[in-house]
Amino acid sequence: MIRIFLSLVLIISLLGCKDSQATLTHIEGHQLPVTDSIQANQDVLDYIAPYRKRIDEEMGAVLAYAPQSLSKKEGLYNTALGNMMADAVFELSNPVFKKRTGKNIDAVLLNHGGIRSTLNAGDVTMRSAFDIMPFENSVVVVELTSDQVNKMFDYLKSGTAHPISNMQLVIDKKNEIKTATINGKPVENGKTYFIATNDYLQQGGDHMTFLSEPLSMDVLDYKIRNILVDYFKEQDTIAPVRDNRFIKE
Repeated sequence: MIRIFLSLVLIISLLGCKDSQATLTHIEGHQLPVTDSIQANQDVLDYIAPYRKRIDEEMGAVLAYAPQSLSKKEGLYNTALGNMMADAVFELSNPVFKKRTGKNIDAVLLNHGGIRSTLNAGDVTMRSAFDIMPFENSVVVVELTSDQVNKMFDYLKSGTAHPISNMQLVIDKKNEIKTATINGKPVENGKTYFIATNDYLQQGGDHMTFLSEPLSMDVLDYKIRNILVDYFKEQDTIAPVRDNRFIKE
């Protein structure tokens, strides 16, 4: 009888242990600052040295020449640097899109915040492209209705110098749209337009929600940064200008 009783106690104890769970009661952390006082590991430095040398050579390869520095801060409504990026996307993406679909891109819209660096005067290198566009954003082409395109122009009239290509927006002193054209023509009701942009904006980034529900979408698998590299390779001199593609009268 005692043996049976002890067996029951053991079973109950095991069941009780099975149901119990550990509970976190305390977390302790320590800050480990990374400073120059930390000694470099020479073995690691020696190991990565040839890879670093190869990367530095590739990143430093001269692709073109810029006679003057270009900054995204040099224009209120459009900048030479932003115009260059939008035009490069239009010029190099359209052949890819047309080969796949038989159709042409109507216009390009990028975002001012996506330009992350100045293009410095002098040699334009692979590193220049990475500095300007360090992100992995790729080109997507969205098919928008005329209503969505009009919403796009309403968004743009706020005045930020978002890079655009093959479209023009003129606003008056009250920030109201005076003229808005694509391919040199006003937006036609009932017509659809193919707008090249990046995947971040297509997903509603920078509150560009008019891009998030297109009639159709084609992902070109062509990174903006790679477009810049290819564009620089094709040019001898990088000298874009501010123009009247987006102005306030």
